[in-house]
Amino acid sequence: MNELAPLPPPPSSSALALPALVASADEAARLRFLEFFAVTIRNPHTRRAYMRAAGEFLAWCEARGVASLAGVQPLHVAAWIEAQGGELAPPSVKQQLAGVRSLFDWLVMGQVVPANPAASVRGPAYSQRRGKTPVLVPDEARHLLDTIDVATHAGLRDRALIGLMVYSFARIGAALAMRVEDVFMQNRRLWVRLHEKGGKRHEMPCHHNLEDYLTAYIDGCGLREDRKGPLFRTIARGTGQLSETPLPQANAFAMVRRRAAAAGIGTAIGNHSFRATGITTYLKNGGTLETAATMANHSSTRTTQLYDRRPDDVTLDEVERVLI
Repeated sequence: MNELAPLPPPPSSSALALPALVASADEAARLRFLEFFAVTIRNPHTRRAYMRAAGEFLAWCEARGVASLAGVQPLHVAAWIEAQGGELAPPSVKQQLAGVRSLFDWLVMGQVVPANPAASVRGPAYSQRRGKTPVLVPDEARHLLDTIDVATHAGLRDRALIGLMVYSFARIGAALAMRVEDVFMQNRRLWVRLHEKGGKRHEMPCHHNLEDYLTAYIDGCGLREDRKGPLFRTIARGTGQLSETPLPQANAFAMVRRRAAAAGIGTAIGNHSFRATGITTYLKNGGTLETAATMANHSSTRTTQLYDRRPDDVTLDEVERVLI
C-alpha cells in the first residue's frame, strides 16, 4: 500500500523526454532526477531555467561519449561552461552552472553518483554595479499612462498594471500573481498585497494615482465581488471583456511594447522598466536608498542600487564638458 508506483518507461519523443543519460539509468536515478525539480525548487522560473541547463549539459556530455551520470567529470563541466561563455552573458552562464551544481548535489545525496563533478568548477567572473533595464524619465512614464484609452476593459487593466509597477515598485511576477482580494482598504487608504519571491508577503499603501487606477479598473470591470479571482486577466476573444484566465507574463510584455509604441516612446522598455523607473524617480525626489529597498522588498540596498539611474545624469553632464 505504501510503496511508490514504478516509474513509467522513458517518454516518447512527442512528450517531454528525460535526458538520455538519465533515461538509461535505473529507476532510482530517474526518480531522484525528477524529484530535484519537483521537490527542491518552488520558483517556476528557476525550475524552468535549471531544467533547461540540466538538459543541455547532459545532452552535451552524451554527444561527447559520456555513457552514464557517474561518468560525468569536472573536466566535462568546465569545458561546457567554457563553451557557454562564448554564447551567453556571464550571469546566464553562472545560473546554468548553479543549476548543474545543485542537481548533482541532489544526486550525490541520493547516492546516484559518488561525487559532484561541478563542485570545484568556477564560473566566469562578473560584477554588476548598474542595472541593464531601460528606464523612463518621469515625463515619459506620465505620458505613457495618459495615452492609454481607458474606455475599454483592456485600457483600464493596462493602466492599472503599469501604474502598480511604477508606484509600488512591484515585480511583474508579483503583480500578475495578485488576486482581487489583494487590493484592500486599511486606515482609510487603499493598500496592495504582493506575493514576492521566496513566499514573502509584502504590503504597500497605494499612491493616490494608483488608488484611482485600481479603483477604476476593479469597479469598471466588475471585479469587486470576485475576490478570489485573478486581478489581472486576459481579454476574452471577440468580446472585449475580461476572461477568467490570469494574464501571462509574455502577454504583459507584448502589451507594454504596444503601449510604448502608441505613446511614441523609442526606448525598448519591458515589464521591469517600470520598477526601475519608479525607484529612480523616488530617489531623485529625495527618497532614501534604505526606504526604497523596503518599498521594493529588497533584502539589501545593494540590489536597490542596481535600479538607481541617477548617476546616468551625472555622466551625461560630464561628457558634454569635452568641448571640441
